[in-house]
Amino acid sequence: MTFDPATPLFFFRHGETFYNAEGRIQGQLDTPLSPRGREQAAEAGHKLGATLAAHGIGPEAPGWFASPLSRASETMSLARRALALPEEAFTRDRRLMEISFGAWQDLTWPEISARDPAGVAARKSNFWYFRPPGGENYADVAGRVRAFLDELSGPAVVAAHGGVARALMTLIGGVKPEDTLGMPIHQGRLLIFSNGRGRWL
Repeated sequence: MTFDPATPLFFFRHGETFYNAEGRIQGQLDTPLSPRGREQAAEAGHKLGATLAAHGIGPEAPGWFASPLSRASETMSLARRALALPEEAFTRDRRLMEISFGAWQDLTWPEISARDPAGVAARKSNFWYFRPPGGENYADVAGRVRAFLDELSGPAVVAAHGGVARALMTLIGGVKPEDTLGMPIHQGRLLIFSNGRGRWL
């Protein structure tokens, strides 16, 4: 089965974590939400409810999916709680995990620049295909997200990460891979994909 671009997909990035607040790279490290992140997750849930209703979609109609990393799964649980839905009634899918930054995980960008200036320069010149030591590139992420999309049979709600959002923008949002680098991936806001375009609410 191949993903139908007319099928709406409702994406939201996990709420803020303590690592986000510190400017520290998480990648596939499992980090918890901050109090602000929990508030953002609930806000996303309320926005999602109104958006689904505007699209004529009942809250039980779409498939609900999240990255198994706790910051995304907790975001989904809190969003569903805000909609008075069973908090754990969603699917955790490893293909929605954040990009692995390998040896760069747990570091800030200034620390990475000091330790691996050549790697940082290589990433800037070839953002989509650069792999940090022991990590993934965005093409890897797009490959697993494509496999996820091709299994969907209808509208879906996805709680995941910035790297997954960039992959979705390229796969079903009409954005060139190299143009996703400078795009902000907001927390607490919805990103709706439909008919080959993506838009933030």
